Amino acid sequence: MIHRDNVGPVCSLKFVALLVALSPELLFLGAGVQLRDNGYDGLLVAINPQVSEDQNLIANIKEMITEASSYLFNATKRRVFFRNIKILIPATWKANNYSKIKQESYEKANVIVTDWYGARGNDPSTLQYRGCGKEGKFIHLTPDFLLNDDLTAGYGSRGRVFVHEWAHLRWGVFDEYNSEKPFYINGQNQVKVTRCSSDITGIFVCEKGPCPQENCIISKLFKEGCMFIYNSTQNATASIMFMQSLSSVVEFCNASTHNQEAPNLQNQMCSLRSAWDVIADSDDFNHSLPLQGAELPPPPVFSLIQAGNRTVCLVLDVSSKMAEADRLLQLQQAAEFYLMQIVEIHTFVGIASFNSKGEIRAQLHQVNNDEDRKLLISYLPATASADAETSVCAGLKKGFEVVEKLNGKAFGSVMILVTSGDDERTADCLPTVLSSGSTIHTIALGSSAVKNLEEVSRLTGGLKFFVPDNPSSSSMIDAFSRISSGTGDIFQQHIQLESTGENVKAQHQLKSTVTVDSSVGNDTTFLVTWQTSGPPEIVLYDPSGRKYHTDDFITNLAFRTARLWIPGTAKPGLWTYTLNNTHHSLQALKVTVTSRTSCSAVPPAAVEAFVEGDSTRFPHPMMIYAIVRKGFYPILNATVTATIEPETADPVTLELFDDGAGADVIKNDGIYSRYFFSFAVNGRYSLKVHVSHSPSVSAQAHSAAGSHAMYVPGYITNGNIQMNAPSKSVGRSEKEQKWGFSRVSSGGAFSVLGVPAGPQPDVFPPCKIIDLEAVKVEEEVTLSWTAPGDDFDQGQANSYEIRISKSLQNIQDDFNSAILVNTSKLNPQQAGTKEIFTFSPELFTTGPEQQPNGETQKSHRIYVAMRAIDRNSLKSAVSNIAQASLLIPPNSAPVLARDDLILKGVLTAVGFIGVICLTIVVTHCTLNRKKRADKKKNETKLL
Repeated sequence: MIHRDNVGPVCSLKFVALLVALSPELLFLGAGVQLRDNGYDGLLVAINPQVSEDQNLIANIKEMITEASSYLFNATKRRVFFRNIKILIPATWKANNYSKIKQESYEKANVIVTDWYGARGNDPSTLQYRGCGKEGKFIHLTPDFLLNDDLTAGYGSRGRVFVHEWAHLRWGVFDEYNSEKPFYINGQNQVKVTRCSSDITGIFVCEKGPCPQENCIISKLFKEGCMFIYNSTQNATASIMFMQSLSSVVEFCNASTHNQEAPNLQNQMCSLRSAWDVIADSDDFNHSLPLQGAELPPPPVFSLIQAGNRTVCLVLDVSSKMAEADRLLQLQQAAEFYLMQIVEIHTFVGIASFNSKGEIRAQLHQVNNDEDRKLLISYLPATASADAETSVCAGLKKGFEVVEKLNGKAFGSVMILVTSGDDERTADCLPTVLSSGSTIHTIALGSSAVKNLEEVSRLTGGLKFFVPDNPSSSSMIDAFSRISSGTGDIFQQHIQLESTGENVKAQHQLKSTVTVDSSVGNDTTFLVTWQTSGPPEIVLYDPSGRKYHTDDFITNLAFRTARLWIPGTAKPGLWTYTLNNTHHSLQALKVTVTSRTSCSAVPPAAVEAFVEGDSTRFPHPMMIYAIVRKGFYPILNATVTATIEPETADPVTLELFDDGAGADVIKNDGIYSRYFFSFAVNGRYSLKVHVSHSPSVSAQAHSAAGSHAMYVPGYITNGNIQMNAPSKSVGRSEKEQKWGFSRVSSGGAFSVLGVPAGPQPDVFPPCKIIDLEAVKVEEEVTLSWTAPGDDFDQGQANSYEIRISKSLQNIQDDFNSAILVNTSKLNPQQAGTKEIFTFSPELFTTGPEQQPNGETQKSHRIYVAMRAIDRNSLKSAVSNIAQASLLIPPNSAPVLARDDLILKGVLTAVGFIGVICLTIVVTHCTLNRKKRADKKKNETKLL
């Protein structure tokens, strides 16, 4: 397998040369947002099909982004603005003066407009999953936010809010407010409000009106009913990531205005760096200069686009390569399942095939009923040809001929390209592919498939999959199951509940259960596939004990599939299936279960699996993600398992976590993550994620995932308190979940290069600690963090290196020169374990610390950072920087987290008991001493 690292250099160079020669317009078709000459092109705003038709929504989107463009241009010091925006109108909207889509779809949108299925009401938000300086997934806005002008009182103008969210999405900066920790103690021992910049002014407000600060801070807690209300008129110009609603705020916090002491997500995620510092380091700023002169950029140009008829063409390899390793059989099974169950009603479907030449097997047929589906299945290839040569371009050419018969163009069509051949001429038709306006999903079979196949997917905005030559792998069916219409209407899409396969010995069984939860159940289908001769003996029990047998399944002996469709709504609960291999030898048996939502008002639990990039090179790990949610509501405490299948080695299973440590950026946001670095071979890897949730485990989340724009409760205007309407909260009206749920999703494919032959050296350090916290309790500082592993987030590190400093700059710029804390008694725990370490800072900071410029600095604050070291002395990156105040002013303290309060309460109680005990002992000793003295005095008198 090592030789594949050097395969096809001529082909690769040719591919790159063609990309360079193509016009920018073609390259931008499937590439998402691009920055060109200071203007953003290709921004896609998509309205969900469930949103009612309202032309005011379109008008307000235009107005919002137009305002945002000039606000962004000034905030970035004449650096960037919005030039071209596409608004994707739902196909359900009746007005028809819209252009037709090309490769755009709801699932690729940068901004989505849909109602909440969560508790944060109309909060604009951005789903961030990677960390500081990294792009997010999408911005979410509700229709009510865009239509209800009353909300601008709390959020500010929509254009300003959009810039706040754009900075989250594009540049990976975070919020500078913190509703859970609204106060903190600064370096001068003053209780301060969490804000950025510190120059923003306001007053404390109690239940009955303005009040002094000391009336709100009582018993070292923030009094219920108190809040801090900001003045509506300010002199401060920063910051957009704190309170964009203030009219004076026109820029991001920079190094001079940033409040590094505030306990907010920006400081935690970006190691106390300002938002502007992070933005200035972005690729956008590294590849552009500010516009000269005083002219403003032109207003954005908007295009309104809408999907027409859904059109799909299967482009299938029938070369002799497909006869190897049951590839054609797997293709037949998956394509039959796709045509019978996955492709949505009213879709136009055609079929083309290719070896060295292309052939049209079926012109477009509209799917209106099962008979249409069966007719299309009859056109699937029955055998592989004797021709070993493959021409992907010939196949795609026939595919375009098929879809162009409907409207004369391929705009908005979808190609599902399946191939196992090694074709070095794929780049020849790339200009045609890009200009077609078609989205091409690619499925590579086996280790010899086209090397640059994934580039076709990437440049057209398609998905990419890989199917290894493993008879028990269900990757082919999983790939077809993942390919949906991309409309965003989850109520019309099939959801995969189960996908499993196993090599079963003769007269042995594959037995398991699948959960059908109450949010799904319509159009439920069980698919069984096998490898040789007749079907296995199938027994299926529903939750009430009803039995289904092999005879109840519709069998296709040619494709070796058996399918059972459950009429009506399938009973919720555990379904138990048993497959008995009645064949005389071992064979692969597989089960796939899909269903649709049972209620159009409540979204079902869904999982989206993906990897961070298309490829990686050893020893860099691949980041694996799974978003598990109901609507936009994160599902917590799920068991999420990734299965990664390489080309020629055994599959690897890996549990993903939502614990805010290692690869996971934010805890409890419904995004489960993990590093994958167990690379066995070079080549392609396939990813599948299985999610299960026990009914006995809470799935409740406090709010929808993502960074949220602040809703301001009120302002002080001309000395008067003017409160805004309370922020709308959407409760969850859900039936009690009795059965839990299970979900499966393909995460596509990725490639790995540079894997060494033979035993691999230890080149994987512990992962960076990203959740370090410091709490001052009495005379000590208690640190807490999640333990990293010996290799990234797996195993157990060997030791920790903790350093502290009174100077933030010192520990930021030169960690090695900060003061070393003695950790000889601190032994790292297993990765994922919560670590706690307490030390006395007075032992290390009794004298003034020497600064880099030779001056000394007195401070009431310390900064702490750390890194982990493995058994081979490989060191992790330096952690986030935590901070703690060394002194606490009397009768005032910041709001502490619940665990901190418990810890402090326990220590206080212990201390109080100790004082009482000491008082009793001292009193007792004093009385005894007095009695002895009195006795001695009496004895003296007697003498």
